[in-house]
Amino acid sequence: MDEAPPARGLSLFALAPFPLIEPGTDLGEVICRLGRIPGGALLDGDVVAVAQKIVSKAENRYVDLADVKPSERASALAEKVQKDPRLVEVILSQSRRVLRHRPGVLIVEHKLGFVVANAGVDQSNVDPARGALPVLLLPENPDAAAARLREQIRQQLGRIVAVVINDSFGRAWRLGTVGVALGAAGLPALMNLRGTPDLYGRRLQVSETALADEIAAAASLLMGQASEASPVVVLRGLRWPDMALPATALVRDPRDDLFR
Repeated sequence: MDEAPPARGLSLFALAPFPLIEPGTDLGEVICRLGRIPGGALLDGDVVAVAQKIVSKAENRYVDLADVKPSERASALAEKVQKDPRLVEVILSQSRRVLRHRPGVLIVEHKLGFVVANAGVDQSNVDPARGALPVLLLPENPDAAAARLREQIRQQLGRIVAVVINDSFGRAWRLGTVGVALGAAGLPALMNLRGTPDLYGRRLQVSETALADEIAAAASLLMGQASEASPVVVLRGLRWPDMALPATALVRDPRDDLFR
């Protein structure tokens, strides 16, 4: 694979003012409307990073814990992790398997393949009007959602952009959360640099770059984690090879994962 020329400069800005997203909102229409505003207009080659939470809200991925009846398995696990058994039931419904648990911590392999705390089931910045005890699930298919948004931008604005849907994950070997890509379209989420020469001509043997994750982490600096209300960030100035790989390419095979 040919290496893309490195970016010589990178700029980021949030699309604003961004409205609160309700179930059924045409998220692509909102992005296109703000992407026409002078000073924030989208250009060919931009990357549009979209917070997972507004994708989930538009998809109505809400669950009301008041309507959930926990199973015996969920109740037993909830006692070990000291969480609401109804929440644990929802987490299990979104998981392939439980990987680690202790009081306050529940790490699972999500149905989409991601290793994540609580299967990404979230209670922060969730509209309290959505139920007695509402929580929000991850998008149904983040890669497909990214592809739909990218196509809508192409059709409505005539711009060829890439789209990354991001979330905040913890990591097994470091403290704190960082932005990671759940979905990607229009760029290689994972770039294979093996065979590329370094400064001294030595060929790289194992290097791969998680381009979509790096984009998500950069966008998270503007998105924030609390009340920033900047869920869509545009990155301008990046270059990448003329190919595309979805975010599912970033999921490590469990056979190669030393932490599972």
